[in-house]
Amino acid sequence: MTKKVNRADKATRNAAYRRVLRLIKPYGFWVVLSILTSAVAVFAQLYIPILAGEAIDYMIDVGCVDFSGITAVLIKIALSIAAAALTLLLSGLCNNKIAYSISRDLRDSAIKKIQVLPLSYLDSHPTGDLLSRIIADVDLFSDGLLMGFTNFFSGILTIIGTLAFMVSVNLPIALVVVCATPLSLIVATFIAKKTFRYFGEQTAARGAQTALINERIEGVRVVQAFGHEEKNLTDFDETNEKLTATSLKAVFYSSITNPSTRFVNGLVYAGVALAGSLIAIRGGITIGALSCFLSYANQYTKPFNEISGVITEMQNAIACAQRVFELLDAEDQVPDAEDARVLTETDVDGTVTLNDVDFSYVPERKLIEDFNLSVSPGQRIAIVGPTGCGKTTLINLLMRFYDVNDGSICVSGTDVRHIMRNSLRKSYGMVLQDTWLKGSTIHENIAYSKPNATREEVIAAAKAAHAHGFIKRLPNGYDTVIGDGDGGISQGQKQLLCIARVMLCLPPMLILDEATSSIDTRTEVLIQNAFARMMNGRTSFIVAHRLSTIREADVILVMKDGHIIEKGTHESLLEAGGFYADLYNSQFKGLAI
Repeated sequence: MTKKVNRADKATRNAAYRRVLRLIKPYGFWVVLSILTSAVAVFAQLYIPILAGEAIDYMIDVGCVDFSGITAVLIKIALSIAAAALTLLLSGLCNNKIAYSISRDLRDSAIKKIQVLPLSYLDSHPTGDLLSRIIADVDLFSDGLLMGFTNFFSGILTIIGTLAFMVSVNLPIALVVVCATPLSLIVATFIAKKTFRYFGEQTAARGAQTALINERIEGVRVVQAFGHEEKNLTDFDETNEKLTATSLKAVFYSSITNPSTRFVNGLVYAGVALAGSLIAIRGGITIGALSCFLSYANQYTKPFNEISGVITEMQNAIACAQRVFELLDAEDQVPDAEDARVLTETDVDGTVTLNDVDFSYVPERKLIEDFNLSVSPGQRIAIVGPTGCGKTTLINLLMRFYDVNDGSICVSGTDVRHIMRNSLRKSYGMVLQDTWLKGSTIHENIAYSKPNATREEVIAAAKAAHAHGFIKRLPNGYDTVIGDGDGGISQGQKQLLCIARVMLCLPPMLILDEATSSIDTRTEVLIQNAFARMMNGRTSFIVAHRLSTIREADVILVMKDGHIIEKGTHESLLEAGGFYADLYNSQFKGLAI
């Protein structure tokens, strides 16, 4: 079982590496430039020990020092240091360009992906986890990538260059170094396999913790209202402990990489010093050349430390990248059909037909079954029923946030699956119980439905929604900056702005899902009058729990368990004395349902 898991981890890791290489490919020029500048920097740095060895050999004995030769060598050393510094600077700029461009591209892809994901995916994944993937995981991936480009290329080039210089100076001592090299590679490879697994678990635990924090901060008022602070701390402690446990394992294996390779490197250095000393005693190598060799032995082993650190960091980076790749690989919403038509405002006559519609969010739990409805142009259809009966689900199907499992929904005689989603949704004006405002001005929030609207049109819509009064009392009026979480305006005022948004664009059809749930009774009466004028001649779907708001509806659909159990006008349903009558009387006469 363990072998299968390891093989799966390896295949996943290799696939992730290949995908990262594809991300790097568009920046091939910068990669080549980075390698070239790194090569020049490495050559300049490796040339310095040879020059230093020459300088030592110019100091033959007391009173026998060739100062002119030493001066020439010092000038060469200074030029080599300057060349190394300049090329290292250029290499760093190239590496920054590559790493941060790739992280930008990855975030762009993630945001674009979210725009085409089906609502079912977003409903089933915590917002905090998605934020963690797009922000934290991409940041960690970028850091790992930057470290990889900064140290990996220079490390490999240093190893190759050092070996070449050592072979040119003395082959037998160079063979001592080469023989010890596989030991460093074996140690680094073993640790890398362990760290990849634990860094993956750490990244997943971090995402879960971010989702929990996001959820509890958004609901902090409810948490405090019900005194669940201690439960909050307990839940957080559980996720925090899990993150701590996985982090400790990941950090343990990553932290032993450097000491392990340093131990091997110490053995290499000792071997070079011993072999070199024996050869020097026999006159096979000068003191300057031996000091050069010891310097190379130190430089040769140093990149193994850096590369092992890069490998460890890259395990974390790849684990983070995988979480982003999982988001990017999620199945898109079903694309618009090739023959899908664009529904213009003149095409919409207001007829809506649902034929034998079946739908469920999960296959084993049926919600809407064999649902049939025919709506004539300009009709006002009210939908009522107990919580969970399928009212909001029906709205999701009308807007094609979800597609039906069976049957069909037609608008103006065309199946919605053969209408461009964007044009279908523009045909509806929707006001929901849950308000959403972006971080912008009042004007821009109202004009969200019609971006080219003039200030006069926005003010007229606000007046129709009875929002103009409170807007004028704000510090900067229509230029006041607000947001969805802004505490400067009440929930009811936010809902008025959402109503004004729809009144501005006035689409051919309307969907009002508990549109006045947060508004006081007096203002609600005024809003209902405005709605009555707006709905005149427009097909409208009204979801309401307060039955007083739907008395004027042309047809009231009473839903229960995904079926229409009653249908008629307010008066006819009351006379029938069925479920609707019980529901109505429970609100206005205090009777039990």
